[in-house]
Amino acid sequence: MRFRATAKVNRAAVSPPPRVAAAIGSSRQMAGPNMVGQYYSYQEGAARNAAMSVAAISRARDLMASVIGCMSLRMYNELWNGERMERVYLPPRSWLRRLDPVIPNSTLLAWLFDDIFFYGRAFLYITSRTADGLPATFTRLPAGTVTTQDQAGPVFFAPSKQVYFQGGEMNPDDLVQFISGIEGIVYQSPQVVEIALKLEAARGRNASSSIPAGVLKQTGGEPLSGSELADLAASFNAARATNQTAALNEFLTYTETTALPDKMLLIAASEYQALECARLTNTPPYLLGISTGSYAYQSSTQSRADLYLFGVKPYADCIAETLSGNNVVPRGTFIDFDIETYLMDNYAVDVATSDTESAGMTHA
Repeated sequence: MRFRATAKVNRAAVSPPPRVAAAIGSSRQMAGPNMVGQYYSYQEGAARNAAMSVAAISRARDLMASVIGCMSLRMYNELWNGERMERVYLPPRSWLRRLDPVIPNSTLLAWLFDDIFFYGRAFLYITSRTADGLPATFTRLPAGTVTTQDQAGPVFFAPSKQVYFQGGEMNPDDLVQFISGIEGIVYQSPQVVEIALKLEAARGRNASSSIPAGVLKQTGGEPLSGSELADLAASFNAARATNQTAALNEFLTYTETTALPDKMLLIAASEYQALECARLTNTPPYLLGISTGSYAYQSSTQSRADLYLFGVKPYADCIAETLSGNNVVPRGTFIDFDIETYLMDNYAVDVATSDTESAGMTHA
């Protein structure tokens, strides 16, 4: 009798190890790169949102973001012409007109500035690459949902090598990290934002009062306890809020304070705090509607120049110089913003003329 061993018997004797990860899922699947584009989980951060609720800071942010968003990106090389380095502008790579295929540059660049402005840094994730290995498309990762284990902040010295997005680790080679030379607003002077918010809360309480502040005084009768006096004052306020005439008996008097509306609404204090916010955001006060008495009449051209020079330029340089890195464009190639179009005198007229000429050339 012969016994024949087959390969099937040998293989059947050893069962493969169970694939537990496939059964229960991996924690890495719920974080890091897998959360890119899951916008429901994106957050800007509580400190940033609190600062944006201050009118002066919101105004400064929106002014500078509008400048960053309206300027187009250009690509150039530098050549020596015998006397100085000369810029030779090149045909743009496709992403110069649209870094993120989902949203326009005017939106993406404005939010990149927002991250740099509030947090001192920003992040772009490379979603695709060209044949030469350089980025072709990007998407923004909100700085409020990014943490770095090798740099806790608030000052960041270089691009991080340990980046976590939504709790999952990211490959730093797939990120473009913008590091500003200006510390983020949420870290610089949080007390400025805190005081501004407390002032607004006090102004809101005073503005909600339908009657002048005053003192309700008992002049006779049985003495009332503290809780009874509080109830009496609450009843008086409720009755006065719904009627034009208040009724008091012979044991009560009401004396209005002499506080004027500007005192009640803390106008002087709020104007000073708005000036503090202008200092915090490096924005000329007159651009925020704050009267300082030291500025003469400014033309629109000078106002644009002041906004760019004192406010926007450090952030625009941060974005342009970071995009000029060898991990984004070929070596020896640089990126800059077209600031001449923004700063020129007849901005609206020239843009309209340029659009008309472009339409004519297209039709031809």
